Formats: sequence, C-alpha cells, structure tokens
Amino acid sequence: MSESSPKLRSSALIGGASRAGARAMLRACGLKDDDFKKPLIGVANTWIEIGPCNYHLRELAEHVKAGIRKAGGTPLEFNTVSISDGITMGTEGMKASLISREVIADSIELVTRGNLFDALVVLVGCDKTIPGGIMALARLDIPGLILYGGSIAPGEFEGHPVTIQDVYEAIGSHSSGKMSDARLLELEKSACPGAGACGGQFTANTMALVTEFLGIGPMGLSGVPATNQGKAAAGELAGEMVMDLLRRNISPSKIITKTAIENAIAGVAATGGSTNSVLHLLAIANEAKLPLSIDDFDRISSKTPIIADLKPGGRFVATDLFALDQLQFWQHFVLPTYIQHQR
Repeated sequence: MSESSPKLRSSALIGGASRAGARAMLRACGLKDDDFKKPLIGVANTWIEIGPCNYHLRELAEHVKAGIRKAGGTPLEFNTVSISDGITMGTEGMKASLISREVIADSIELVTRGNLFDALVVLVGCDKTIPGGIMALARLDIPGLILYGGSIAPGEFEGHPVTIQDVYEAIGSHSSGKMSDARLLELEKSACPGAGACGGQFTANTMALVTEFLGIGPMGLSGVPATNQGKAAAGELAGEMVMDLLRRNISPSKIITKTAIENAIAGVAATGGSTNSVLHLLAIANEAKLPLSIDDFDRISSKTPIIADLKPGGRFVATDLFALDQLQFWQHFVLPTYIQHQR
C-alpha cells in the first residue's frame, strides 16, 4: 500500500504486540510473518458440490488467491451457502431459494466485518449467489468485486447441442407419451457435461451480465465459460484487480450508481434476460441506498430492443455469446493486460 492510502482495517486485527494472540491462531492456519504485513483480502466462496453452477469454484478460488498474493495481498477464503433452483424446483426445497439470497448476503457481511477484511472478492455461480454477493458488497462498501464462475458448456444429444432446458421440455414430452424412458434417460445423461451455470439467459447468466453492467464484475471475465481454459487466468486477474481497487480506495458506492443500475436493466432487456432480475435489482438498489421502482423497469425496457437471440426464447446458449463476441475482447484486451502483469 502507498503512503497516501488509508489505514488498513485489518491493522486492528493483526497489528501490534497486543494482537499476538490473533496472529498465533492465524499462524496455525498457515500465515507467516510476511502475510501480516499485507492487506487481508477475503475470498467469499459459494462453492457446493450439490449442483454444477458452483461445483468448480473451489478450484477457481485458488487462481483468485494466486492473483491476490501476486499483487501484494494476503487472501483468506471462506464459504457460504447455496441452493440450486434447477435441482430444487418443483419440491419443498424451492422455498429455500430466495431465503438463501439473504443468508448469503448476511453471512458474507458477517465474516467480512468479523475479520476486518480490507477488500473482498466474491465467487458466485447459481441464481441467488450472484445478487446475494452484490448485496453484501453494497452493504459493506469496502473495495471488492464479483467473479462469476461462468456458464456450462452445452451437451450433445442425437447430434445436436442441448441444455437443461431441453431436459425439462423432454419431461413434458415423456409425460404425454411422446418420448420413451430410454431417450429421456439418454438426454438426462447428456445435457450437463460438466461444471457451470445453466446455459441459457436464465437467472444466473442474466445476473452475471448485471454484474458487468453495474461495474461490480470485471467486464469480460464473467463471460469466460466455466470449463474454458481461460478461466484460470480470469480468476488470477480478478485477484490482481481487487488489489488495485484497494490501492485506489474504490468502493462499491462509487461504482453502483443509479445510472449503472439503469444500464443493467437495459442490458437485461436487450438480451431477453430473466424477469427475476427485477426482484434482485430492487434488492441491490435498496442495499446501495439508491431509488428504484418497478416502474423504472417498464420505462427502460419499453425502449430497449432485444438484440441477442439467446435461450430460452432464442436459439443460442451463453457459450455461443462468448465465442462470438467476448473471445475477441478477451484476446485483444484481457489477455494482453494479464500478460503485462506477469512481466
């Protein structure tokens, strides 16, 4: 940190002789002398092994932490909860989904305040983890960012790409006698080939887009699919970016503005995104102490054309959007920046 930077919050936790007890306990977790001389950066992980959206975030967190260390910080990872809408819907468990958003925001806030972190990276995947993470950052208002785990790759069934949407449509076909048990099982086994959030412009990908339009998620990094080879570099770069935010003392209140929220609404409308964004953006605006009403959504959406042909209403999946548009952004801007940081 430069001499002009504000005093680190974490100094009250680990600085001076009186904090020897705290340091002794943190040494048991692997911290060493040099680690106590650096800012403490929380890495809030929504990893679970109960669904593909967040399944890979343990591995992604390692790359984020590497970026933080490289840029002069001490990363400390912690976990919170997650509920998969895709798995629980249609059952009693779905009632836990929206509640989980509040628990996610509360738990991230609690651990961050309790440990006096200087900055925060929040790793998110499925539907409620994204708004929950944004809400926590807005509430805490310390330097921080969101990193989305990325979309799942499409599966292949009978020679054509498929997503979880095709499975749910097939359930209807099966119930009406138009699809056999064997074909439904084959589709079930093919639709989700690995880690990542549901492939269409459903809630997860919609809210990932929202993070970028708000500015709280680095542009171009969220769009890298979950299993794409560039995701590791995206994670490391996000770790370096949060250190830059800390050095410049840029907090979420300087990023999430009314204009940013209106841009996010326009982005959702332009991509045919999930109507759940209304529910979540209202909550985010509330945490950011910004005025927003449901009438704002109608005002903005009514004058915004749909320009993306994405599922569930269109033909393409989120990884197609990355391949067509963001890959060029990644190659010409993000990777050169990343390589520059390695020198």
